[in-house]
This record gives sequence, C-alpha cells and structure tokens, in this order.
Amino acid sequence: PKLEELFGLDPYLKDFRKDFSLRYGAFTDWVDRIASNEGGLDDFSKAYNRFGLNVQSDGSQVYREWAPAAQALSLVGEFNGWDVNAHPCRPVGYGVWELRLEAGSDGKPAVPPGCKIKACIKTGDGRTIYRLSPWARQAVYNKETTQYEACHWELPSSYTWKHPHLCREKPAPRTLRIYEAHVGIASPEGHVSTYRYFAENVVPRVAALGYNSIQLMAIMEHAYYASFGYQVTSFFAASSRYGSPEDLQLLVDTAHGYGLHVLLDIVHSHASKNVDDGLNEFDGTDSCFFHGGDRGHHSLWDSRLFDYSKYEVLRYLLSNLRFYMETFRFDGFRFDGVTSMLYHHHGIGTGFSGGYHEYFNVSVNLDAVVYLMLANHMLHELYPGVVTVAEDVSGMPALGQTVERGGLGFDYRLAMAIPDKWIKLLKEVRDDDWNMGDIVHTLTNRRHGESVIAYAESHDQALVGDKTLAFWLMDAEMYTNMSTLSPLTATVDRGIALHKLIRLVTLGLGGEGYLTFIGNEFGHPEWLDFPRVGNNESFHYARRQWNLADDDLLRYRFLNEFDSAMLHLEEQQHWLSSPQAYVSRKHEDDKVIFFERGGVLFIFNFHPTKSFSDYMIGTAAPGKYKIALDSDEERFGGHKRLDHNVDFFTSPQPFDNRPHSLKVYIPSRVALCLVVSE
Repeated sequence: PKLEELFGLDPYLKDFRKDFSLRYGAFTDWVDRIASNEGGLDDFSKAYNRFGLNVQSDGSQVYREWAPAAQALSLVGEFNGWDVNAHPCRPVGYGVWELRLEAGSDGKPAVPPGCKIKACIKTGDGRTIYRLSPWARQAVYNKETTQYEACHWELPSSYTWKHPHLCREKPAPRTLRIYEAHVGIASPEGHVSTYRYFAENVVPRVAALGYNSIQLMAIMEHAYYASFGYQVTSFFAASSRYGSPEDLQLLVDTAHGYGLHVLLDIVHSHASKNVDDGLNEFDGTDSCFFHGGDRGHHSLWDSRLFDYSKYEVLRYLLSNLRFYMETFRFDGFRFDGVTSMLYHHHGIGTGFSGGYHEYFNVSVNLDAVVYLMLANHMLHELYPGVVTVAEDVSGMPALGQTVERGGLGFDYRLAMAIPDKWIKLLKEVRDDDWNMGDIVHTLTNRRHGESVIAYAESHDQALVGDKTLAFWLMDAEMYTNMSTLSPLTATVDRGIALHKLIRLVTLGLGGEGYLTFIGNEFGHPEWLDFPRVGNNESFHYARRQWNLADDDLLRYRFLNEFDSAMLHLEEQQHWLSSPQAYVSRKHEDDKVIFFERGGVLFIFNFHPTKSFSDYMIGTAAPGKYKIALDSDEERFGGHKRLDHNVDFFTSPQPFDNRPHSLKVYIPSRVALCLVVSE
C-alpha cells in the first residue's frame, strides 16, 4: 500500500505501520484467492445470478443454495404442491446444493414468476425445516401466518429504463447534499406509502429544494416495520410493503431523470434473528452465515452477527452490493453500524477518546475491516461515480482513505458528534451561555484528508423518545402559533431564527457533505413513531405533512424556503468541496462566528438580544461584497432589518489575522453570507 502518502497526512500513524500492513496483506490475500478461484471480484460478486433460482438461456431454471450443515435439501412451493420429494437437490461440494428444473413443453419455466417457494432442509440432527432462500428477490407478507414468504421474481426485470445509471456515466457529485428519506412515511396519509408515490411526489420536491442525492432507508426487506429497516430478514428483496421491485426501479430511474444520485442504506453489520422468514439458522445451525454461540449475537440489538472470515459470507455480502447496483441502479451506499463491525466489543460500553491505541489493538475485528476494504475496492473499481458513506462513531483513522493508501476506502463518514452537540445545547444550555468556541470545535474537529457528511439532525433525532430540532425549539407552540395570521410569539421567533442558523452553520462549517432527514428541512412537528402494539398500531406519527410547508399561511414555509436558498447557494459556490474554512472570529461575549470558505464570507450572530452596527470583520479577498443569503429576509420569516442594496467595501486594514476588513450591520440571531461581486 501507499502508506507513505497516509503517513504524510498523519505522521502519528507511523507507529501503527504493522497494523496497516497486516490489514492490507489480508485484503490482498482475499483479492488473490478470489481471482484464482473465481476469476476476480467482478464475477465473484454476481453470485445472485448463480444462487437462488435463476432462469437459463434454454428456458430451464437452476436452483442453488449454500447450506453446509444440511443432510438433504429440496425445493418446494406452489409449483409442485409443496412436495418435499418432488425436486431434491444434489450436493456439488463446499456445502452447495444444486437442482436443474427443465422448462415445460410450452417453453415456460417450471417455477413461474410470483410463485411461492421455500427450501426444505433435513438438518444434521434429523429435523425437517423450511426456510426462505437467502437469495430470495421478493418476500410478501402472509396475514394468516403473520410471516413473510418468498415469491419468485425473475431477472432480468420487465422494467424499461429511461435514464442512464448515473454512477456509471458520471463522476460522483462534486459536493454531496443528501436527502435522507423513508419511503413508507413519505405521504401525509395514515398508511404505508409507496415507491410510486415517492417517485411522483417526493423526488421532484427534493430536486427543487437543491439536494443532489437521495439516501433511501428501510429498502431491504424487514419483517418488523417499526425496526426502521435495521432488522433485515431478506437481504436481496426490496421491501414489498411499498410496492413491486419494478416500482423501486421506477423510483430510482425517476430520480436519475432529475440528476439525483440515489444511495441505499445498506445493513451488513447484523441481521434479524428471525428463523422462519429470516437468514438465521438457515441450515439448522446457528453458525451458517453467522458466528456461532455468543459471538454471533449482538446483545443490544438482539440480532445475529455475520462471520466475515467465511468465503461464502463474503460472496453473499459482496453480491448483495452488486445486486442493488445492477438490478436497481443505486449509485452507492450508506453502510449502517460500521462501529459495530469494526470492533469485537461492537462499541458497547466503550468510549472513544481519540487515542490511537483504541483503534489498533486486539479489539479490532480484522475480518470485518477486510470485508469493508473489499467492498469499497470492488465498488470503486467497477463504478467510477459510486459513493460510500460510513456510519462510524469511533473515529477510526483512515476509514475515509483509499484502500491503496491502507485505508478502508469510504468516501465519507458521518459527523455524528454534530447533531449530539445541537441537541445538548438546546436541552441543557441557555442561549446566553452557548460557547462559540465549543460549537466551532465540534463543527471542525475532523481528520485532515478524510471527508465527512455534516448534519444538524437525521432520523435518529426524529425517533420517538427524542425530538427534532424544531420541536426542541418550539415544542407545543408548533400546534398553535405557526399561522402567519396569529401574532409572532417570542418562542416561535427564536425557534425559526435558530433553526436557520443551526442548519446554515452546519452546512457551512461542518463537513464536505450535508444531510437532512425527510421533513426536517421545514421543521416537521412532533416525532417519528411507527405503528406498533405500544401505540395501537397508529400511523399518526409515521407520515410527512407536506401541506405544512406548502401552505402560504403557515410559518413552516419560511424554513422550507431558507433550506432551499442555502442549498442553491452551495450549488453556486461549492464550498463543501473547498478546503476547511478559516475561522477568523469566535467571540464569546458577542456570540458571533465569522469564517471564509469557498469564496463565501459567513457571518453568524447567535446573540439573543444584541445587534451590532459597523462590526469589523476580517477577510482574505478584497473587493465589493454583496449579500448572497440573509436569514432575516421576510421570505424566511425574518424581520428584514438589512438593506440588500447596500454594498460592503473592504479596506486594506488587517483584522483578525486577515489582510482586509469590512464593516457590517449584524442583527441579533441572524446569519449572512457575503460574496465578492467586483
């Protein structure tokens, strides 16, 4: 590996040269082994064309499963009256079972599309069990059994694509502005929404707002809706509760038509413990795809943990990535639960101080690290515009460096400390006591050379038991005082002002990408709670009330318009792809933060009552500045205290270690973006 390039960015990593060499050596061993046995990662990762049930060129079908502990295996289903003796498989070595089904005299396949099927397995201890194929491409809920059943979905799909696959045709977006979304909650109606509704109604809204990427949650099939999609039962099945697989293809295709990249929230950190309609105990043992015994169970999530050292597990997971890239044309992935993967302790009961000894010791799961290196290497080799994002709270060094440099190969990691900081401030600290230096530190404390996705809040903060930023700020007054026909209260005035400032300073200073969760852009009220026994199966909190943002008589539209304005300014200036900002001032008494990034001079006044006239601000670039964004504009719910016809001219007077300076009127709780016009 090109370790010297890595050490050039962070000389302290030199002490762990052996660890990086060990990881890279294990990675190259797997690459070489797969190349020798399978012809390379490309063929190896398309196993969904060989495992499960697949049609052949002559009309026949071949069924394959990996069930190393099985004594016998047969395919049963509606096509053969569930007869366990009708279609037995034969062992072909390495725990793989195979069956060929000839086409009928009419040329039609023996197992027609939509046919329900299962694997019937005789276990090592003599039991007969029925399981869904791990490679099932569609699973449908059976109300009578209250379980999911595998339905055969034939590839290639009947869907006709209208737009090119973006990550094949174009490089990754220069700056990443992600709209994190859940299809099921995307409509205002009290039911599970659909792929088609999302394509027709939400995708155009996202594009108009100024986001350039959509990140879809809860797509992989999950039996328990309230798990938010994080207890996956069928890894190759796009959730049928939102519609057909073709409907998901339509959604992605529609997004591509708007120029939006589409990322999938992929869950390879663990799996549901469901047996009858999940991956657990597929061959009758607890150690088929997972570690056996306690090591194979996640104590907090009550789920199963993959054994990344197994050849067939790597085939399964890498093929799962390729399946979503090839079949549904996703443009990349947000890898969930990476911290749990990276360490044998899974982050449970463990704090990370940032000391490097915490990342290079026996607690690191080398097999999982190597799997992530293989996944990123494969994706970036095959798809020039792919994007991968890691959800890691530990701060693992080199997570966001290329594999050839000895890193894990992610393009971005999530800046998970930022939303925690905002919630902590709103819950525990009076506005007068907000520490500007602490805020700046949280927003800028990231590893040099490794990109992060900044966000003020995501789905985590919206879930029941927590509150969104808007709800922390305005709480009950969101029900009574958001009409423009009613007087503006102090609570709502403060809430709207700080909601805008928090989001803009996060977008400006916090990372190299930005993310928001569906509805939070306009301060969607209340929390998110899926229908479950504890709430009488209610959908009241599992929907998005778009009417709030679209109603001209409600103040939610102010937040919605500001979100769009700041994103469109970023699109013009591309500060997310610029180097980290130069923060020229963070003043505790005045509660101001000033910084320059991407040709924009950002000015924030967090003071609850003080406005400042002719406040001197240092800047690197001389010239005439104009207001490009003003949170105090009337259309953003502000008090329009600034005259946009005023130009700001720099003088050669140095200030705050900058060669030039200018003077600006900064009202209280206002953010400004100035750009040089001449």
